[in-house]
Amino acid sequence: MRFIEPGSFLMGSARHYPEEAPVHRVEVDGFWIDVHPVTNAEFAAFVAATGYVTLAERPPDAADYPDALQELLVPGSAVFIPPPGPVDLRVVTWWAYVPGASWRHPPGPHSDLDGRDNHPVVQVAYEDAQAYAVWAGKQLPTEAQWEFAARGGLEGAAYAWGNEPAPGGRPMANTWQGEFPWQNLGLDGYEGTSPVGEFPANGYGLHDMTGNVWEWTSDDFRAQGALAPQAPCCAPVASAPPRSQRVKVLKGGSHLCAPNYCLRYRPAARYPEPADTSTSHIGFRCVVDQRG
Repeated sequence: MRFIEPGSFLMGSARHYPEEAPVHRVEVDGFWIDVHPVTNAEFAAFVAATGYVTLAERPPDAADYPDALQELLVPGSAVFIPPPGPVDLRVVTWWAYVPGASWRHPPGPHSDLDGRDNHPVVQVAYEDAQAYAVWAGKQLPTEAQWEFAARGGLEGAAYAWGNEPAPGGRPMANTWQGEFPWQNLGLDGYEGTSPVGEFPANGYGLHDMTGNVWEWTSDDFRAQGALAPQAPCCAPVASAPPRSQRVKVLKGGSHLCAPNYCLRYRPAARYPEPADTSTSHIGFRCVVDQRG
């Protein structure tokens, strides 16, 4: 973990998506934060020690999903499946509920974590991330803590490393290059998640604060000065009512974020996500409050 000194910063952006405005100054107490997202190996240690079963591994209760198809009332999770060619971006068609998908099998039951110990854990809902944090003696970050840390001391910069998306042509985060959702050129070396620490750290020595995987925060989503995003760029459209109406803030963007559709691999970016969502591109990291 790295210690982030107390301070103030300009939170939000008036230059990108409406849910990020208005820009406002926020005071933050000092805190410790994980250098990188929680990895598969770290989450596996938690499961081995506690026997914890994630939300995606539990059978859904039919009472929670009265309109769901019977064949979908089995343990599973949402997986990104790219279409074979260009599609109408107004209609989300690139997500599927895959029975058997879980943190152990991110894209589905015929996969495993072989060689992926150092990749961020995914397919974890908010309660799963929170359970890990409690076990580790930590907490999930607030939105303000997360954004303050992600900025790395750069006041008002668009990205965690400055204002240029790829300074000198160098990819600074694991994101999507090409036309989303069908053409991923993989110019940064990855088409899915990448091992933590593969891209340069920000000014506070923190890796993967943007790109790679979205990260849960402890804050409930509230529009700061505008409505919530209208296009569900970052997660699947629910096929049935969620078990919980509680919506949390995701931060940081992921390897699925592309300039032509979801330019959200930036510290100011924020996205509302139902707390019971788990997908192949959402993970988390933890903090410890200075006073904790």
